[in-house]
Amino acid sequence: MGKAALAVRFRSSDELVARLESAADADDDEPVDLLAHALQCAAILERVAPADRELQIAGLVHDLGILVPPGRPETHAAVGAAAVAGLLGSRVADLVARHDDAKRYLVTTEPRYRHRLSDRSRETLRLQGGLLDPDERAALDAYPDLDALLTLRRADDAAKVPGARVPGLGHWRTVLEGLACPAA
Repeated sequence: MGKAALAVRFRSSDELVARLESAADADDDEPVDLLAHALQCAAILERVAPADRELQIAGLVHDLGILVPPGRPETHAAVGAAAVAGLLGSRVADLVARHDDAKRYLVTTEPRYRHRLSDRSRETLRLQGGLLDPDERAALDAYPDLDALLTLRRADDAAKVPGARVPGLGHWRTVLEGLACPAA
């Protein structure tokens, strides 16, 4: 991965919202564009975890790394986490960084989960490492925020419904601004 891709860091909620808006034109071989997917994911998380704003925002931004650089599903979680860490904090960044590991965890621990994945998500599963080995599984089993991480992953997989009606970016702007670190 080039240094330019690693250098992407969001410094304001306005910059982040602008990048999210550009995701409306991004195609990841899923039934919805990346903006619709992000908004659906955040809305699902708002419904199932109404008090956890960091989790909701992690759902909104979890796939931003797909845009920088495009076509790298095996690294998008780490790239996205690095891009939002300074602005949105370590918990949001950590959830973003681990959301693909959560897919691997669910497929490893619940073999039927693989059938819930979209075709594209099954393709990227292989690129992201496939099933967890015993050490990787033990590490995730010990992860203190595992429940939130798995909730994010399940929302990620459910947030691919064409035409779903969910709140737009304006709904999330205040939440983003509330979480944004002033020194970002």
